Amino acid sequence: SSSSSALNLRRPTMKATLPSSLAAIAFLQGALLSTNAFQSPANQSLQRINPSKSASSLAATHQNNRHRGAFAATFKTTSALQSSTTSNDDPYASPELDTGALTKYAIAAITELSLFGATFQLLDLAAAQLDTQIPFPAVAFLFYAASLKSRTFNPLNNQRPDRSKAVEGEGSNGFRDRVMPSWTPPGVIFPIMWVLIIGPIRAYSAALVVTTTGSFFSLPIMAFILHLTIGDVWNTINNTEKRYGAAVIGVLCVVLSAANAAYQYSTVDPMAGQLLGGTCLWLVTAAALITDTWRLNPTESGERVPLYPVKGEAETYFMWGSKEEDE
Repeated sequence: SSSSSALNLRRPTMKATLPSSLAAIAFLQGALLSTNAFQSPANQSLQRINPSKSASSLAATHQNNRHRGAFAATFKTTSALQSSTTSNDDPYASPELDTGALTKYAIAAITELSLFGATFQLLDLAAAQLDTQIPFPAVAFLFYAASLKSRTFNPLNNQRPDRSKAVEGEGSNGFRDRVMPSWTPPGVIFPIMWVLIIGPIRAYSAALVVTTTGSFFSLPIMAFILHLTIGDVWNTINNTEKRYGAAVIGVLCVVLSAANAAYQYSTVDPMAGQLLGGTCLWLVTAAALITDTWRLNPTESGERVPLYPVKGEAETYFMWGSKEEDE
């Protein structure tokens, strides 16, 4: 009976201990599962097998993130440069004076004046050596050719509008290649004025001055050559480069130089001064036409083109020795 009592006393103890042991085992298993849930199987195996590989993997991930950041920064920089380049494509967005073009205009003008001056001095020297005076018709023909082809002594590309296209009403450099006023004269008027009226008046008035002074190289004649030179440079600005704003100032200089030459002529021969002064009427009309054309051809933003050569709106180059001249 005593042994059975002992057995009875031990059984409750074992019954009470068994549930506690099972609860502890279940708690440990749950903790282990919850820890493994925060790690991927790949990471777990890497950590078990080779911890150094895990460190290199983290370094590679960090390096990739750096590359992605650098790519993003480069993309932003490229986008900014592209947007700034687009804004810089418009030379009138922030207009700058084209000093290079002004320098070339000055060099071309000095070259033309110098070549004409040297030619006139040679003519005077030849006449003195031969002790003769060049006939009036020959002098007139010389200045008629000079008034039509003075650009021969100018290194810039200062071509005139195509006369045949102008007569037919078609566009060419400087005529109908831009928006022009409704009151623009028909194309046939221009060759008539320059070839049949302005040219002969210039030739005859210059011959009067040379005959009176007995010299080609004189202040009145060089004032006339200055007028032709400014006109040649203006043709480059207006016809070839299409600088609508600078062309307005240029044509005003053409008018003023013609008035100055007419005044210089009048000091030698009043009739010569009056004849050359009469050509200013046509030049004033041309100046009004150029000014109105400038008004009708604004920039893309609707503003007026600046009245000076703007950097980037055209390229100024010398024709002498260029490929275009060879062709």
